[in-house]
Amino acid sequence: SPPGLLLLTSFLLHVEEGRASPTRLVCDNRLIQKYIGEAKDMEKKAGQCQALPALSCPTVLPLVDFSLQQWKSKSNETKRREILCDLALLVGAVAAAQGQVTQECGARQLSQLYQHANSFLLLLQTFSWEAGPWEPGCSPRSMEQTHITSIFLTYRQLVQGKLRFFFHDLAKDLCK
Repeated sequence: SPPGLLLLTSFLLHVEEGRASPTRLVCDNRLIQKYIGEAKDMEKKAGQCQALPALSCPTVLPLVDFSLQQWKSKSNETKRREILCDLALLVGAVAAAQGQVTQECGARQLSQLYQHANSFLLLLQTFSWEAGPWEPGCSPRSMEQTHITSIFLTYRQLVQGKLRFFFHDLAKDLCK
């Protein structure tokens, strides 16, 4: 079964009538640790693929570094929207890279990464706050890259950084 399916299934099992409840996902710290571990594993496996070519057409990746102090001053909705922007750009970058990579090992890792990143994107789109549904059209800080491994690095940094801190912040409110 695709790894992204597990994320989506674990989420759907905890949906309240009418609106998404991120409670289990954010209250059970083992889940985010599992996703961080999977991100590290995908990055490692992609690095082990033999002779990964540089992308002939550079892909645009979000810059996912952040200042913890600035991050803490943002509302949860602002954080969610920022992560959604990063994920949308990342999913697009993975899809673009998939079209350029024919090598089996690299293609397999990109497919897995696409499933994981897209699952988080769908998941965060369903979290409902006062601001209403998410609409694309944001423009996060970004950079062009030709190295496939940088896509995996960006995903790991996003999960390990913004996403983990976002879940931690949500847990303060939801997991009393």
